[in-house]
Amino acid sequence: MEKGKIIIFSAPSGSGKTTLVKWLLRQDLNLHFSISATSRQPRSTETNGKDYYFLSPEAFRQKIAENAFLEWEEVYPDKFYGTLKSEVERIISEGKHVLFDVDVKGGLNIKKHFRAQALSIFVQPPGIEVLRQRLEFRGTDSAEIIQERVEKAAYELTFAPQFDLVVINDKLDQAKQDCLKKVKDFLEK
Repeated sequence: MEKGKIIIFSAPSGSGKTTLVKWLLRQDLNLHFSISATSRQPRSTETNGKDYYFLSPEAFRQKIAENAFLEWEEVYPDKFYGTLKSEVERIISEGKHVLFDVDVKGGLNIKKHFRAQALSIFVQPPGIEVLRQRLEFRGTDSAEIIQERVEKAAYELTFAPQFDLVVINDKLDQAKQDCLKKVKDFLEK
């Protein structure tokens, strides 16, 4: 069986990456979502084992010590995100392609690990102010957290050139079509 290919989506928070990923999963591409692990608290709409594997900071640190992660990052103090090796192995063993929705550093680390087997896509907002408005519209974070995310986004945008593809998510329908074409082309190679 041909090894599954790896599709990596990374972006600053609020860029629309998750919207694009969820849409791609509904297309006929044999993609399966890689569920990340995190130590942050679940949002009201999130389910353990579906949106994330929610771990305590202590449990996350234990998995780090066990070398259970393909990649991990302490994004904010005690707020870890990472990709369990077992999750990727499970998906590939089912004969599917793995679709990642990860932070920028995680995306670059996964690309480094899988090289030509992976396509890395950076979703870029049309601008920092648009990003701020999207985060405010979400209504899930305090003004202080939004400001932290906007500052972090400005830094993360500097990594865009290191990705295989940059998609500017200005018009969602166009961004969807751009992603679909690039992913299809990559999977058919």
